[in-house]
Amino acid sequence: MLTYTIRRLVLAVPTLLFIALVIFLLLLLAPGDPLANMALSIPPEVRESMREALGLGRPWYIRFGLFLYQFFVVEPQYIIDAMLGTDFAQGKQRIISFASRSPVFDVIAERIPQTLWVVGMSYVVGVLIALPIGIISAYKQYSIFDQIGTLISMIGFSVPTFFTGIVLILIFSSYIPNDSIFWLPSKYDTLHVVEDWESFKYQVRQMAMPVFVLALFNAAQISRYMRASMLDNLGQDYVRTARAKGMSERIVVLKHVLRNSMIPVITVIALGVPQVFGGAIITEQVFGVNGLGGYLINSIQGNDVPAVMTLTFLFAILIVLFNLIADVLYGVLDPRIRYD
Repeated sequence: MLTYTIRRLVLAVPTLLFIALVIFLLLLLAPGDPLANMALSIPPEVRESMREALGLGRPWYIRFGLFLYQFFVVEPQYIIDAMLGTDFAQGKQRIISFASRSPVFDVIAERIPQTLWVVGMSYVVGVLIALPIGIISAYKQYSIFDQIGTLISMIGFSVPTFFTGIVLILIFSSYIPNDSIFWLPSKYDTLHVVEDWESFKYQVRQMAMPVFVLALFNAAQISRYMRASMLDNLGQDYVRTARAKGMSERIVVLKHVLRNSMIPVITVIALGVPQVFGGAIITEQVFGVNGLGGYLINSIQGNDVPAVMTLTFLFAILIVLFNLIADVLYGVLDPRIRYD
């Protein structure tokens, strides 16, 4: 397993470099100018000086190599300096946003707690809800519980998250009075700080709607995979053999069937984790969550190439990493799978 993991990590390096090149070239060919929003009264020579200051006058391969150096060398040094109090990165140029003129990684560090609070919590809640629903629905196939679970899953997966969010805002923020215990704020207060019990309750209230919207969508998808995988394994010969040996139904289902059924579901769960860090762009816009999703949208609209490049490349790294984690977990769940 260790040899396989090291081999996959080594192969991931050229893969990520190729992905970074493709992203960079796509952004290079995209229409738009980072200085398009500047005042028209700026003289041409001043505008050209600004382009040179942003590095836009350099050849594309120089800019691409500089980005890789800053991403893999300079930024990790700044992180180490912040954690250990060293000065490895002193005087070195970081990845600077065209729009805010501030380091992109600093903006990401400011926004990622909001994304993890809302999107991360919704994903955890969705997984915790989806797994038992999928297991029970498969074990009690065509029961009332299975039919209700199927209906809710179809609704959660088919209805867009922005529509569900707007409906919840109309019900819990508009129609219900502000003094009611069921009233929920329609906009997420990013500056809210949890200091005592009352502030904690308000944090839970403002998280309730976006977390529910995303958890419903995630649970709908994962529960269907869980149900289908459980049904496939419940009819296998080893299940009938285990029952014939006198094993209790609880051991057969939870120890044998569930373990084998989790193998395909692990892929869905693992590949969904990078989406947590990417943020739920639509839902964040609906509820005003100042997370990474909104930052990506604003960066695209403002032709902020360094920010878009950094965010998309981070997402690519997470996808490759969690693909590897899913493959390693296959060997843990199924002893028949051996990579070495």
